[in-house]
Amino acid sequence: MTEKKPYRIIISGGGTGGHIYPAIAIANALRSKHPDTEILFVGAEGRMEMQKVPEAGYAIEGLWISGLQRKLTIDNLAFPAKIIASTFKANQIISEFKPQAAVGVGGFASGPLVYVASLRRVPSLLQEQNSYAGLTNKMLSNQVDKICVAYPGMEKFFPGEKLVFTGNPVRKEIVELSQQNLNHNKKEAFEYFNLNPKKKTLLVIGGSLGARTLNESIINNIQSLTEANIQVVWQCGKYYYERMKAQLTTTPNNESIQLREFLNRMDLAYSVSDVVISRAGALSISELALVQKPVIFVPSPNVAEDHQRKNAEALVRAEAALMVTDNEAPQSLINRALILLADESQQQQLQKNIQQWARPDAADHIAQEVVKLIEEKP
Repeated sequence: MTEKKPYRIIISGGGTGGHIYPAIAIANALRSKHPDTEILFVGAEGRMEMQKVPEAGYAIEGLWISGLQRKLTIDNLAFPAKIIASTFKANQIISEFKPQAAVGVGGFASGPLVYVASLRRVPSLLQEQNSYAGLTNKMLSNQVDKICVAYPGMEKFFPGEKLVFTGNPVRKEIVELSQQNLNHNKKEAFEYFNLNPKKKTLLVIGGSLGARTLNESIINNIQSLTEANIQVVWQCGKYYYERMKAQLTTTPNNESIQLREFLNRMDLAYSVSDVVISRAGALSISELALVQKPVIFVPSPNVAEDHQRKNAEALVRAEAALMVTDNEAPQSLINRALILLADESQQQQLQKNIQQWARPDAADHIAQEVVKLIEEKP
């Protein structure tokens, strides 16, 4: 009996945390089930995956590739050359690594790699995180063997026979948090943020760099927040921190607002929060569903194909979340949050309905589908 060789799998994509963290979660799930699996990531040169993937303990190769801009730029003029160069390098990577399966998680970096893998008869799988499919995944959908999705109704973008409903993979620490009782560390959470356990808490999260609209919404309505009998944990982002800190310093009675550049302890932030304000990226939605928090989404307008708005609308239709548009937010967001904080019945309804988007085993499910492709190859 011959000894079974380790699996060799390429995972490609990136550009944003919304693509990178699910990709790493899939890799971790593969390694958890099959510890000797050899995994190689392929990303875009100069993008955040070139730092984040090695930090997670995986090797990565970079392609000279970027997305098409919506206006005429030097990058757009170079796009054909980038496609040719990255396709050539993808072919070289596949020849050297000899993968048994290729996984694309979306983003322009996955295009050349998955395309070449499919031409070379390497079993290939796509993971689509959003309710409105990305351009790269739509273009690759006829080439691949399987497509893992997180929303119902994705037949309008992809061949129905290839679809597997898995949900979105999220970071291991959030999955672990969702499996605990969030109340068990509330005491620690209130002490960590220096908050009053007897008051309702609003959590505002704008990502590591921050979200200008969310920050403006708070500044424009700072008096309403300080006069209400609530408290706020406000993650404003690295780019805005000094300006928001200066604004807050000049605000009377500001002790109820805890400003943070970044939240290192998301478990404590979720534990302490009664209502959350967030952008509507696929990763944020998956995390909030796991921890079952009432949320008001403010979709970013600065994303490809307006997919954040479409993500949020899918939850709003199911009465699983509320939404305020980016244009409306500076005037109406905080008032809407204060109304929700006072309405425990609506909070409970949102918590109950958002559960259907919770998929704690998503990464494991996708990993199983990848292994199945390898095992079933003739």
